[in-house]
Amino acid sequence: METPRELFQIMTRRLGLLNKDCCSVKGCKLSAAQSHLLYEIARSHNPSMQQVAEALGTDITTFSRQVQSLVKMNLVEKTPEPSDRRIYTLSLTSEGKLVAATIDQQMNEYLIEAFSHMSEFEVETLLRSIKLFNDAMGKSSNCCAPVKG
Repeated sequence: METPRELFQIMTRRLGLLNKDCCSVKGCKLSAAQSHLLYEIARSHNPSMQQVAEALGTDITTFSRQVQSLVKMNLVEKTPEPSDRRIYTLSLTSEGKLVAATIDQQMNEYLIEAFSHMSEFEVETLLRSIKLFNDAMGKSSNCCAPVKG
């Protein structure tokens, strides 16, 4: 029987989270970290760099390099906050919105296709179980600097 760790390793590989490039949209090759960053910026309204770094559980130095790479790709804009110039807010450019929407569509199509091999009950059970597990991990004081949210 497979261990829980082994099951998560297999799922991580199948989701492509270990690949150098997770996706390519309109000639832009993105890492999983960059894809997650675009997703977090898209789901928030002009979040600060610190807010997105905390949501992703990433240290600010590594995070700053990822943001800078997306700025150079013209996918993200970094704007100083007028009230405190030390704080920068992040937003997606038009091209960034298109790339984020395309990745979202591709991931949803992938999940729909994977779910097509399961019954409706199995899909509902899986999603309910993932939510329970995410909640439990959010309460954990161990493992990989858990992110609350």
